[in-house]
Amino acid sequence: MAITDIKQLSGPDKAAIMMLALGEEHGAQIWSRLDEEEVKEISQAMSNLGTVSSEVMENLFVEFAGSISSTGNLIGSYEATERLLMKALPADKVEGIMEEIRGPAGRTMWDKLANVNESVLANYLKNEYPQTVAVVMSKIKPDHAAKVLGTLPEDFSLEVVNRMLQMESVQKEVLDKIEDTLRSEFMSNLAKTNKRDSHEMMAEIFNNFDRNTEGRFIAALEERNRDSAERIKALMFTFEDLMKLDPAGVQTLLRNVDKDRLGICLKGASDGVRDLFFSNMSERAAKILREDMEAMGPVRLKDVDEAQMEIVNIAKDLADKGEIMLADSGGDDELVY
Repeated sequence: MAITDIKQLSGPDKAAIMMLALGEEHGAQIWSRLDEEEVKEISQAMSNLGTVSSEVMENLFVEFAGSISSTGNLIGSYEATERLLMKALPADKVEGIMEEIRGPAGRTMWDKLANVNESVLANYLKNEYPQTVAVVMSKIKPDHAAKVLGTLPEDFSLEVVNRMLQMESVQKEVLDKIEDTLRSEFMSNLAKTNKRDSHEMMAEIFNNFDRNTEGRFIAALEERNRDSAERIKALMFTFEDLMKLDPAGVQTLLRNVDKDRLGICLKGASDGVRDLFFSNMSERAAKILREDMEAMGPVRLKDVDEAQMEIVNIAKDLADKGEIMLADSGGDDELVY
């Protein structure tokens, strides 16, 4: 059947017609920039097109010309930027540019440092000379400098403060050297660290599945790629992992959760997790919660999963604020989410 109206065309249909019109010579570079799924989708549309009238072709070209003349129709992304730069610049230069983009935001090095967590910055600076740290502290905002100095070892911080009190104007060459060192050693490594691992992303997605869905996906993944399945399971943080909280962490969490939701959570929790929460409540509060749980009667597994997910997300938010410390589910090292 011939296509006589542009309204009959889907997005992939339009792309297929454009690629056919461009032909092999002009279309080759475009094909090379598409990912595998895009190639499949356009190829499928192309094979099912049939006859396209000349009027539809003309209308499509006019629409295409109009769309590319508007910047509003351009979508930039990290991957697209990197791919474009690789065509014009040496690979090592592109890597340096992309690492800086991926790192903390800011026009200058000092702007960028303002967006680095004080603990991360202090952990790096504690291995530098006090004079170097004094220069850095004098260049960043006072509130941020205060947090960094408060995080550094006390003796080291005092030495930095003394150097700052005695410091005169800093030569441009010295500042340039410190900036270069920060860029090449600290920011570069920070950008690489911040590049998100795909298994971490999937672990976060799996954390938000209900138990049945999670079980199905894990089982299917174990059959196809056992290594990836094991890595995802090790990275997942579940309600049962709250067992690793210390008493102060449990009490902080208790102050931030709805007791009704906690009751639903504990209906589906192990005895160990129940005991952990009950033991960190007053005797009266624990008694009331137990009575409330008994009064609930049977609770749907889906409701338990949703409530547990809420509590885990609250715990992660508290960890982000530094109010509690969470440990990952796969190892001995503590990890702040």
